[in-house]
Amino acid sequence: MGDTVKIKNQDPEMPNPTSTVNLRWISSTETLMAGVDSRGTPAVIGMWDDHDSPWRGLKASDLLLLSAASCSAYDVVTILRKKREPLESLEVVCTGELQNEPPKRFTHIHLHYSLKGDLSRKNVKKAIQLSEEIYCTVINTIKGSVEVTSDFEIHN
Repeated sequence: MGDTVKIKNQDPEMPNPTSTVNLRWISSTETLMAGVDSRGTPAVIGMWDDHDSPWRGLKASDLLLLSAASCSAYDVVTILRKKREPLESLEVVCTGELQNEPPKRFTHIHLHYSLKGDLSRKNVKKAIQLSEEIYCTVINTIKGSVEVTSDFEIHN
């Protein structure tokens, strides 16, 4: 994988990059939706109207947690590769605490990074910090209204 050059848009005449997703309600008897991301990858979201039924697709609020975890994981892997760290595996467990009453918004999101390899703690900590403070669009979008914390562990 080659190096990526990040260029900040400094021309006020040029529009900022945009991302568009599409969501369609797919059944008149269920609350199931089909979503397609900006690259054309589909996902099923929602559940049966019968509240005793299990979720049939991804839970919408879990998508936010998956987005935060995957966005940051991508950054961490990319940064550690550039530092030539021998990363063997990475798992991110993202936990969100919700309010009890509607709108049941997230009040706290915690990311726990579990990495495997003969890795430098300093480089892992820096990679996570760079992701969470600079590069991860999702975390940087929500951290103004939701407390975001993290920790990590390294297994050899």
